[in-house]
Amino acid sequence: MEVKVSLNNLRTAPRKVRLVVDLIRGKNISDARNALEFAVKKSSEPVLKLLNSAVASALHDFKLKESDLYISKITVDEGPKLKRSHPMSRGRAYPILKRTSHINLILSEVNLSKPKEDKQEIKKEVKEVKKNPPTSRLRRTRNNTKRK
Repeated sequence: MEVKVSLNNLRTAPRKVRLVVDLIRGKNISDARNALEFAVKKSSEPVLKLLNSAVASALHDFKLKESDLYISKITVDEGPKLKRSHPMSRGRAYPILKRTSHINLILSEVNLSKPKEDKQEIKKEVKEVKKNPPTSRLRRTRNNTKRK
């Protein structure tokens, strides 16, 4: 079972949010919470809120156990940019792009069941190929060419 949650229009640049998201990708819930609580980044707080929201919806809506969940996929995409300008000398204006982020989080259950071992091992036979040494080609040199 997968639980999908998303956070749209977070007013932080995606490049900065990806630094935090890379810390928790693929981890279980308790490890991810610990990493986010002790991270010294501004964007760790909204990511932690999103994670807590996803866990709460998994517990309430799907009746899943928190200990069986892990972060299977988390992505940070670029949202719309707020365009502002910075006035400069002689009437010029330089553009300022205030970037926003969209975060998508997918929680999945850890499969604790062991795969069946009824499959027979397929052995691939490696055929030995005899390679003939390359035949030497006669080169034309001054000595073996006939001139008239």
